[in-house]
Amino acid sequence: MTGVADKAQQRSDKVGFTEKIKDEFVQGTIKNKTIKQIFAYFGAKKSFEKDAVRASLNALEKEGFLFRDGDRYTLFSEANLIKGVIRGHEKGFAFFTPLRDETSSGAEPGDLFIPPHALSGAHDGDEVYARKVVSDRGSSDEGEVVFISKRLTKLVGTYQAERTYGFVIPDRKGYGDDIFVTFKNAHGAATGDKVTVKILSFPVGKSPEGEVTEILGKKYDLDALEKAIIEENNIPSEFPEAVTAFVRKHIGETVSFQDAENREDFRGEQIITIDGESAKDLDDAISLKVLGSGNFLLGVHIADVSHYVPEGSVLDKEALKRGTSVYFPNFVIPMLPKELSNGICSLNEGVDRLTLSCIMEIDGRGEVVDRRITRGVIKSSHRMTYDAVDAILEGDEELVKQYSDILPLIENMSRLAKILIKKRDERGSVDLDVKDADIYMNARGEIVITPLNRTLSHRIIEEFMIIANETAAEYARFTEIPFLFRVHDSPSGEKLEEFKTFLKNLGINVKWSKSGAYSGDFASILEKLKDSPLYSIVNRVMLRSMSKAKYSPENIGHFGLASECYCHFTSPIRRYPDIIVHRALTYLADGRIGEWIDKYSPIIAEIGRITSECERRADEAERAADDIFKGRYMKQFIGEETEGIVSGVTGFGVFVELENTVEGLIKLDTLPAGNYDFDKTNHTLSSKKLSFKLGERVFVRVAGVESMTGKIQFLFIGKP
Repeated sequence: MTGVADKAQQRSDKVGFTEKIKDEFVQGTIKNKTIKQIFAYFGAKKSFEKDAVRASLNALEKEGFLFRDGDRYTLFSEANLIKGVIRGHEKGFAFFTPLRDETSSGAEPGDLFIPPHALSGAHDGDEVYARKVVSDRGSSDEGEVVFISKRLTKLVGTYQAERTYGFVIPDRKGYGDDIFVTFKNAHGAATGDKVTVKILSFPVGKSPEGEVTEILGKKYDLDALEKAIIEENNIPSEFPEAVTAFVRKHIGETVSFQDAENREDFRGEQIITIDGESAKDLDDAISLKVLGSGNFLLGVHIADVSHYVPEGSVLDKEALKRGTSVYFPNFVIPMLPKELSNGICSLNEGVDRLTLSCIMEIDGRGEVVDRRITRGVIKSSHRMTYDAVDAILEGDEELVKQYSDILPLIENMSRLAKILIKKRDERGSVDLDVKDADIYMNARGEIVITPLNRTLSHRIIEEFMIIANETAAEYARFTEIPFLFRVHDSPSGEKLEEFKTFLKNLGINVKWSKSGAYSGDFASILEKLKDSPLYSIVNRVMLRSMSKAKYSPENIGHFGLASECYCHFTSPIRRYPDIIVHRALTYLADGRIGEWIDKYSPIIAEIGRITSECERRADEAERAADDIFKGRYMKQFIGEETEGIVSGVTGFGVFVELENTVEGLIKLDTLPAGNYDFDKTNHTLSSKKLSFKLGERVFVRVAGVESMTGKIQFLFIGKP
């Protein structure tokens, strides 16, 4: 075998020799060999020759081409490794959630259980490569971490000072270790401060070492807790100076003559917005006419945000980074600066605004028989609220008189919405009855929680937005351009079987096809149980069996809506995917299809991944903030008794939801004495004398609230 020096001369550079090693691995000649065997193969005897081989192996390993398994090198693609994220548990074990990533090798399983000894030093939030193993008990859903590819290095927690050092207790309960902080690196933090900490090192066998980077406030302060949620979820909360400067320079307060030029002029038409009382970012406006044929001409006019957010600008990059606006009970972290979100892009009453308008002719069966999407300019005649529209439809004399000019419009909107609701019901759209709440602070600084009701006015806007989203998606689908669909996959086979077993144990037998259940199957179950006490139980379990919707260039339809083709088109002020959809439709309108394909084919999937992740983190942050506010609200009721419904059953206790949507936990060790068995399939927790199941009513006493998380503890009192 020719010596490595000779081979180096043949290739003349380091890169060439690395490529040679890569070729040998692909051909299989040195695959699964130790480094000594590879030295021997290349005839590397001198130290500089071995260094050349070692450097190339290290480079290929770093590149992700090779994987070192023990003392042997193999192709990464054949190592059967899965890339994913560690989700730690406070008891020391963890779960591994796979990431859909081109750098994973082998088939991607579901979540894997990782015992403490198999974590290899990984912590909650770390990105790792893992592989499945068969456990001692024969389970195949267990895994082990092979190596850590990306550490989570920023945490939020509570600082605690000791005599000669300090440490940060992470808010992430599953992190597993406190962070050691020297007094020098505490930077003035005091015991009880809520802080952010940057992890500097991960000593083997010791706690991670870190440095306090920001003091957010005292651990029980509401502002500090909200800042902690924002930091924990890496949500950008302040706009960079470059973005602010861009807005100052390029974004005006009014629509200019030049902006409105070459657009369809809807300013002479009767157009209104319908939103909540406190809404300031008005994305959508509605026009509606009844044609001579009896068909409806519905106009859904959406703020043309893409006109003000140039592709590739600092404003565009910041919007993608944020992905979505985040709504806390007492403030909003907007995706776009207020000059756009509350100003020039908001379809405010009585002012000219630019739109992308979806004009649809809809027949008496709710079918879109004709449609066009056009750039428009509108002037909203009324800024309506849901409450006002409901009152008008119910015949409120004062409001009917006040808004007599738009009474026919509102009545026709109600007629069309009912037709569209009927059409969606017939096609099998799943209308899950999920209770939500309006949480806010009143003028006196008091927390108020009121259940949200989906009234007819809400359904009107919901139906008009759904049909506009479907129409926009269909418009793009037939052109086969790179596009961002809103997709919702059907439930997995495992989830369906669990749900089917659950229904069977309730005495509800279902017959689904071998290929699985359709959305109509789910909808028919809810329809049959509409007036049954089982409705609430089945509704909850059905929701938990369904997949999560996401953004994707691959159109697989929307299971929940029973829609073959769906996108998000109607909220570009607060969602970045809607901006992408608007751009695609604008390129289509301008006949620049080739340019769009060239520009977005390489990046559309990544935009979908980023925006889906931004949506997930926003959801988590909003839930965490809601929990804190609900906890603060419930403190005033500690010691009081109330009635609720069992909303969750676990091996560690029973969750109960009150009428105001507040949920708390009855811990297992506070229940009446007995040996309790948790039945995961039937969602029951029972002893010989007492049992709990989803949907049943119970009496509880408010026992306490965990201030930093808002978690509420209940004590079981009895059953009605």
